[in-house]
Amino acid sequence: MSTYNADEQFEKSGLTLPPAPAPKGVYKPCIIDGKYLYLSGHGPVQDDKSLIIGRIGRELSQEEGKLAARQVGLTMLSTIKTNLGSLSKVKRVIKILGMVNCTPDFEYHPYIINGCSELFASVWGEENGIGTRSAVGFGSLPDNIPVEIEALFELY
Repeated sequence: MSTYNADEQFEKSGLTLPPAPAPKGVYKPCIIDGKYLYLSGHGPVQDDKSLIIGRIGRELSQEEGKLAARQVGLTMLSTIKTNLGSLSKVKRVIKILGMVNCTPDFEYHPYIINGCSELFASVWGEENGIGTRSAVGFGSLPDNIPVEIEALFELY
């Protein structure tokens, strides 16, 4: 295990983790396979367990979409902490798939997903917190959430 403390880095952010969500279907929120942690798609769960709702380009602005993506990142961190006990058990981010619920004319998907990527970079550092990524637009997402993100991490 590294001397880098991701839990301490997160504390410095001043942000809070929402409750880790329970699955709304037949799937597991996360699976560990050897040294890899797979996270299922997560939505923007707030501290009161409610979801941020709305389509980017219609009900939500670009900035609100980026904040929603950060909230998805916080939800993912909550799942990691709940299931692994510590964010410091993650060595690095390998891959993020960001899905953006947006109007057909919206073109700034990467900007939206930066909300999550910037959070992960602040938790695990520039070298280990930034992995490969896709940011794509969708015509709809479950419950009309603005962003859903799934990820793959390497563990210590």
